[in-house]
Amino acid sequence: MPVIPREMEKELLAQLGEYPIVTVLGPRQAGKTTLVRAALPGYEYVTLEDPETRAIASEDPRAFLDRHRSEVIFDEIQRAPHLLSYLQGRVDEVGTSGQFVLTGSHQLELRAAVSQSLAGRTGILHLLPLSIAELARAGVQFESFEEYVFRGFLPRVHAEGQRPTTAYANYYQTYVERDVRQLIKLKDASLFEKFMKLLAGRVGQLLNLASLGSDVGADAKTVRSWLSILEASFVVFKLPPYFENFGKRVIKSPKYYFTDTGLLTYLLGIEKADQVTRDPLVGSLFENLVVLEALKTRHNRGLPANLYFFRDSQGHEIDLLQKTGGELRGVEIKSSATYHASFKKELLRFASQVAPLARSSIVYNGEAMSFGDGIEAVPFRRAGELF
Repeated sequence: MPVIPREMEKELLAQLGEYPIVTVLGPRQAGKTTLVRAALPGYEYVTLEDPETRAIASEDPRAFLDRHRSEVIFDEIQRAPHLLSYLQGRVDEVGTSGQFVLTGSHQLELRAAVSQSLAGRTGILHLLPLSIAELARAGVQFESFEEYVFRGFLPRVHAEGQRPTTAYANYYQTYVERDVRQLIKLKDASLFEKFMKLLAGRVGQLLNLASLGSDVGADAKTVRSWLSILEASFVVFKLPPYFENFGKRVIKSPKYYFTDTGLLTYLLGIEKADQVTRDPLVGSLFENLVVLEALKTRHNRGLPANLYFFRDSQGHEIDLLQKTGGELRGVEIKSSATYHASFKKELLRFASQVAPLARSSIVYNGEAMSFGDGIEAVPFRRAGELF
């Protein structure tokens, strides 16, 4: 299987020169193992998915680490979180950078253990599925945003030419459902699948937990728990509202997006790329694509997301805000292939009435344009360049 080079490799190597351990987190099948093995061919590779290896690591962690002393990749470390406290002692004893690389796909389990055992000893990176730019550098480009949305961004889908609908059906059953079962005592898989499909139908919308729970047939507490599991497993991304010093007029509910549009279209029952255009959620699907390009760009550089949206009680909204230092950048996202002057309206209003914008951009399905007022229109393929 050809390896698609990842933009994060540069940041991974940089952090290995600064920390004794680097932890790479991200969703299943996003390419974590491929990235670290390609970047570090001289490192020993140990997977904790293997039951026998995991048993040895559990029974005698010190002896296990004596066998794997340094320059080791421990894959799926969340399967043996007790190892982290022993790794702490080992790296303190040796005192050099670049000793271990850890990968994991459950930040819920790992976050507390890493912050408790490895504080100050590990760099943390978040690897999401491929970006449009990474695909382009590998010679993979599609004519339309619908193709990108439908095919999704899992490396294996592109490297092996898998059929998206089959690939994401298997991905859902093999990873999403299985991982959720491991994290919670899931009694009714069909109820959870109903929840997933209803969540997909609300992508990019303000989330009302009570309404979603009512439609699913579960209470708000259960829905909140399932959402936190999906977020911790990198299946969905929560985009928080920006409400700094704006008082009660500002909406404070978050929005949720899927970290892979291929899984999203599978859950929506979309089986061909041209069905994306006809779907009533086409605008939200396009928005999900662009928001994730922003998130991937930030994470690939080792930067915090610092991404928000803004909406007030009158319905005035900015689709995406990025805060860098004291500056705000605003982005409006439109699935239209034709530019309209009205696309600028909310950006201009926000800048004049709410807070100044250091950069104002419109990401849409058309060609690049710039205007005298400093606002730029950017094709979706170049959305990542804005962040």
